[in-house]
Amino acid sequence: MLAVRELTRPGLEQASFELQAGECVVVGGPSGAGKTLLLRALADLDPSTGQVLLDGVERGALSGPEWRRRVCYVPAESGWWTDRVADHFGGQAAAAPPLLERLLLPAAALAWEVPRLSTGERQRLALARALLRSPRVFLLDEPTSGLDEAARLAAEEVVRERLAAGACALWVTHDAEQARRLARRRFWVEAGRVAERSA
Repeated sequence: MLAVRELTRPGLEQASFELQAGECVVVGGPSGAGKTLLLRALADLDPSTGQVLLDGVERGALSGPEWRRRVCYVPAESGWWTDRVADHFGGQAAAAPPLLERLLLPAAALAWEVPRLSTGERQRLALARALLRSPRVFLLDEPTSGLDEAARLAAEEVVRERLAAGACALWVTHDAEQARRLARRRFWVEAGRVAERSA
């Protein structure tokens, strides 16, 4: 599904791996080791070299926005460009309430002002925004680090359902229990080098 061949950029050594449909691979490593650099390179947000293919299609064959719709990066702290939450959902705001409730947020959250949001609320809203785009690949950079246990498990369940429907994910986490729940494969990033370890 996602094939990565000799991907590299400043701060990241060459990495080659594949993700299959339905698979979640957790990514661990020390802070500043290159985990975010890896995800941003895969999403084509920063210049990189090497090949990245989705279902056999090279990312260079698609526009940047179309690639990022299919290969969706969710940073630990997402950007917000206006004060009202609903403005960030565009035409998908009407479809958001059931998903927000699954993530333990009220439908009324769409009317909230961004400055009033807690870190955990921002993380769940950013995840909901990504889920509504129905990408093939989720690049999740500590998406539940600010959540309590109930909200964390709710987020995991929703992502698992997308995996069961054929998506795949790279999920950065420092939580060993979460890593065990999510994946059989694990990547470890240290000093810019990506290595596979048993989960």
